[in-house]
Amino acid sequence: MLVTEWLPWRTAMERALYGERGFYRRERPADHFRTSVHASPRFAAAVARLLTDVDASLGRPSRLDLVDIGAGSGALLTNVRDHAAPDLRDRLHLTAVEIAPRPPDLPGVTWRPDLPASFTGLAIANEWLDNVPLDVVERTPDGVRTMLVDPASGAERPGPEPSAEDRAWLDRWWPLAEPGDRAEVGRPRCAAWGTVVRRLSRGLAIAVDYAHTRTSRPPYGTLAGYRDGSTVPAVPDGSCDVTAHVALDACAVEGERAGATATVLTTQRTALRALGLTGARPPLDLAHRDPRAYVAALCHAGEDAELTDPSGLGGFTWLAQSKHIPVPTLLTTPPR
Repeated sequence: MLVTEWLPWRTAMERALYGERGFYRRERPADHFRTSVHASPRFAAAVARLLTDVDASLGRPSRLDLVDIGAGSGALLTNVRDHAAPDLRDRLHLTAVEIAPRPPDLPGVTWRPDLPASFTGLAIANEWLDNVPLDVVERTPDGVRTMLVDPASGAERPGPEPSAEDRAWLDRWWPLAEPGDRAEVGRPRCAAWGTVVRRLSRGLAIAVDYAHTRTSRPPYGTLAGYRDGSTVPAVPDGSCDVTAHVALDACAVEGERAGATATVLTTQRTALRALGLTGARPPLDLAHRDPRAYVAALCHAGEDAELTDPSGLGGFTWLAQSKHIPVPTLLTTPPR
């Protein structure tokens, strides 16, 4: 007789994604979904431009850290290094924070499973917070309850009341008004982001993710599964990615508590356009003057369009928080 193991979603996600045989210990993310890093090296070029601005604000220190949180294969780090100016490249220290094994042939990158104790420069967390495990709650006829899940099937049933800490987070950030309303308790993600900002001595930290704000929370949540490029039921058995959108407005407040001195929330479309990824087609006369340059520029325009598409990757939210330097003006000035 099979015995169902009912677990809170946070526990089930932790095991399914990061346990001994968890999804992220076995799989390459690029095999299952397309991120901005996978879509085009133009994303890294934009990050390199941002890094140059951070470097200047810091006074061009002898060592400049670039920390990629949830680094996957490390491609963003190496691509940014390739796009950096020679002087900056000589001072750049690359750190990948990733629990998966280090890929072969990745020179010049420090690979570690946790954040450095302290760093100065730029930290970027691209689609990391959406995989920080969290609990799911639902307003039932008996009040708000933490949902329990069967990891083998994804079936759910109501469990205990949320903890006092979770209830306080919900009351502030995601109140549930009607029976059947659900929420994903983002408190662990706020804590994770607060740790990033706390470890940043001076510089800029950026989180990039699908997100929502308090005024537009989805009434039934956003929990989803992904496998082989397709959406699948969110079954926390280790066979698929399990993810949920991020309450980045709540993370921003936690970042300020952790010492952030300036904050900007913007869209990826706005941020990348400000960083030079306009998607503009090259002038037609370039095709006659320099056909190769025209083809390259046309390719760049197509890649820019994918990265800034408001219904796709361009719809991501960027949370940018700095410590002891201004948020780069490129992120605070609307692109022309």
